Amino acid sequence: MSSHPGLRADQTAVGLDIGGTKTHGIRLQGNDVVAEAVSGSANVQNVSREQARQNLAEIFAALGTGQVTRVVAGSGGVDTQEDAAALRSLIQEHVPDAEVSVVHDTRLILAAGETPAGIGLIAGTGSVAWGMDGSGTQARSGGWGYLLGDEGSAYWIGREAVRHTLRLHDLGQEPDRLAAELLLAVGVPSPEMLIARFHAEAGRRYWASMARVVFEAAEEGHGPSRSIVATAARDLAGLVADVAAQLDIRGPVVIGGGIGVHQPLLQDLLQAGLSARGLADIRFLSQDPVFGVRYLLGAGAA
Repeated sequence: MSSHPGLRADQTAVGLDIGGTKTHGIRLQGNDVVAEAVSGSANVQNVSREQARQNLAEIFAALGTGQVTRVVAGSGGVDTQEDAAALRSLIQEHVPDAEVSVVHDTRLILAAGETPAGIGLIAGTGSVAWGMDGSGTQARSGGWGYLLGDEGSAYWIGREAVRHTLRLHDLGQEPDRLAAELLLAVGVPSPEMLIARFHAEAGRRYWASMARVVFEAAEEGHGPSRSIVATAARDLAGLVADVAAQLDIRGPVVIGGGIGVHQPLLQDLLQAGLSARGLADIRFLSQDPVFGVRYLLGAGAA
């Protein structure tokens, strides 16, 4: 990681990446990471305010609050100034004297790719694209949450596996490779039992984890599974293309999120889809997004 002039050796800061399923935090002394911690999500669109408070308390207990002068938090669900203020107040309970900056979590993706302008794509539990051009103009596409969108996300892929299984059942067909593996993974003996299970206590994180069943089947050549992954890649590329069109830029495109960095088939399809749209310099993150906080602080962008 390169050094940036905006960070002083005596500066102590905390960086937070607040995703749909977890909160990842680091403590920075100058440009060095001296502590790291993970807890549950502190995104109040996904968990209650009290649960978010508890998860932040775990993070700050592990990282320490002494001498912290800056906190930079990237979070999903920060769509308005009111959203940012609500999260800022939760954070400031732990570090009342620190300067707290709240940015959209996709901005951390771009920063972790060490580029001041371009398009960041999160392909994780949820999905969203966010970008900024050289003049500081910002644009986004998606990120509306699982009830309104999140196309191409791990949750979306898991839900499509459920829909595929139920469709086969409605047609009077026996479970195929994907359906059989999904039933086994969920632990129910028949497709119709998936309906109640889906609407019961299992949440976004659980069904997002079922995306692995689809990827495994797709890698082994199962046609419907490959079709689900191809549709996910198309929709994700569409989010990026929307932002590119709004900002009139062609890249770079920095891709993060669990399935964005860990699923080679999705990566290949994304690379092809983005290239076909004339988008160049496509980068898949090799470090966790929270480390983008170093770049933001160093560049004076947070």
